[in-house]
Amino acid sequence: MSVVTPAAGGAPTEVTLLLDELARPGRPLEVGDMRVRPFLTDLASRLLSPSTTRQHPDLAALGFFLRDTALTGLLSRLATRDGEVRMPRGLVFHIPPANVDALFGYSWALSLLAGNSNVVRLSERASTTATALVEAVTDALAEADPDLARTQHFVRYPRDSTVTATLSSACDLRVIWGGDATVTAIRRHPLAPKARDLTFPDRSSLALFDARGWAAAPESQRKAAVRGLHDDVFLFDQAACSSPRTLVWVGGEDLVREASAELVTLLRQRVAERGTGVDAAMAVEKHVAAYGLAATSVVRRVRFHGNDVAVLELAPSAELPRTWLGAGTLAEVRLDDPGDLVPLLRRRDQTIVHFGFESEVLARHARAFAACGVDRLVPVGEATRFGAVWDGYDLLHEFSRLVTVRV
Repeated sequence: MSVVTPAAGGAPTEVTLLLDELARPGRPLEVGDMRVRPFLTDLASRLLSPSTTRQHPDLAALGFFLRDTALTGLLSRLATRDGEVRMPRGLVFHIPPANVDALFGYSWALSLLAGNSNVVRLSERASTTATALVEAVTDALAEADPDLARTQHFVRYPRDSTVTATLSSACDLRVIWGGDATVTAIRRHPLAPKARDLTFPDRSSLALFDARGWAAAPESQRKAAVRGLHDDVFLFDQAACSSPRTLVWVGGEDLVREASAELVTLLRQRVAERGTGVDAAMAVEKHVAAYGLAATSVVRRVRFHGNDVAVLELAPSAELPRTWLGAGTLAEVRLDDPGDLVPLLRRRDQTIVHFGFESEVLARHARAFAACGVDRLVPVGEATRFGAVWDGYDLLHEFSRLVTVRV
């Protein structure tokens, strides 16, 4: 039998029965449904409660994202012209990643805001943060309109189950987060002819710092930049697609050397303050990865600063490393001009976090970076801050459809 288990606990159920429940008559949800907004703001309050934020600080960002004023801003993206009506897609099947705990909350909430029924498949290795989020959603659904509880499901089932095939054939939109291998494996299950995939495969990201801007910035700004870089790097163990793994400096050799040394010192201090140091197992992984690259001549110098921070100085013209090297590891390269980064970028690159550049400099190079595949240029500290536009997709538009109405 093709069985799913509710992620919040409860008896397993046959997937066909779940689909029957989704198809049961009720008052259909609409884009920006007035039953959905109070539910999401109630959920935001639960996630922003002191007890939740203390245990699961990642969920505070999601709670902030779902405040009522934020929802108003999100819905403003769905304005239509005369002769157009925006409608939900229908049934959205979400397959979120296992390594970014709360990400499915954003994807699901935006789909719900667009009026969709949703089935979210959680990993059987889901973290305590993911479990806490599902519990908060379940509690909020218990007090919401019955049609919300009927149309929103969070489930678990074995990876090799035929459930994926059944849900894929029934959905109108399938959202696949994960690596290239995950996307390829899931795509083996066919969709209905009119359905489509929204995929988020392997991506990599980097940090771009101007050494002159660093030297000119007040100490308070430099420390703030390091606090942001710390969060960008150590949140999710640097395994998220938007986590920077390479630090690109722009400037002369002496200026970069001084700036890099100060940045590492401040970063180590921040790690000590926050207690985000890595354990022995992670330290071993970092050493293996670092010296493995050094053996290929990609890295010409390896600097370990305790177990927490490792800087790998890349050889000139070396390919930027795009694989995970362990939390707290930064490949480092120096360039004379921001434009010199263009030949080093690949379609796989997603986010560039930046510091020290004048806005007109970034604007001048943004199109060239984007032409290489980059989807986001954001200030340092915002690498993992989720937005309604992600990987180049306007998600609310993807989760809805336009109907033409001519009178």
